[in-house]
Amino acid sequence: MTINKKDYATPKREWRKAWRAVKHLIDNPEETDQVFIILRALAGKSFRNAFLRFKASPVGARILAEEIDLFDTLVDREYLKSLPEGSLGREYLDFITRENISPEGLVDASSGENSFMNLEDPEMVRYGMRGREMHDLWHVVTGYGRDGLGEASIVAASYVYSKNLGMALIAVMAGLSFRKAASNGGVLRSVFEGYRNARKTEWLLGSDWENLMPLPLREVRQKLNIQEPTRYRRTVATMDVDALYTQEVQEQRAAE
Repeated sequence: MTINKKDYATPKREWRKAWRAVKHLIDNPEETDQVFIILRALAGKSFRNAFLRFKASPVGARILAEEIDLFDTLVDREYLKSLPEGSLGREYLDFITRENISPEGLVDASSGENSFMNLEDPEMVRYGMRGREMHDLWHVVTGYGRDGLGEASIVAASYVYSKNLGMALIAVMAGLSFRKAASNGGVLRSVFEGYRNARKTEWLLGSDWENLMPLPLREVRQKLNIQEPTRYRRTVATMDVDALYTQEVQEQRAAE
């Protein structure tokens, strides 16, 4: 299976651009658009390879053939409310409501210059959007919070699935930026745990999320072989959690 070069040219890795964005993100962690700049700058062949893997899978082939968008499910709050308590869909709705976030927010953060590498192939665009929109679902199924340590740990896991070096760079730099917030190397061990656990799971980029939504969260975790984030929970319990949230999230929580 190949990709028409007219539809997609493998981008060269722009390390300087990525490094500038990483430093900006560390200084201004609420500016999530920097994440997409980093990922785009260091994508290399990773996006193409992951897309081809997705397209070759039964789930991916069906989603592309039927033109299914995960976004449509995630923004259908009435549908999510109708699902049983404890299901993935209800837990996801509770999570985004509690955290005052939305799938629409991810779309805004990745719009304009940061949109999917100026793709013209509609199948690649659909795959790219799907990967973007499942980020908060990953928070729910893995148990990692939106605090800095949780984000760094889940980004480390994301590198396993995407093989985008930008994910690895963000995870390492985030871990290093607040490693002194916990004793005995707990922060870096949590980040590494995210990477290690992800290697044992199913390939989450190829999961059939639409059909997983009605299932109990416990069952979904078993199906995907999701490991307990024990190091993360032990470490974050000893830290000043509020200090690990971005200023934007802190302000949201104070207003509640």
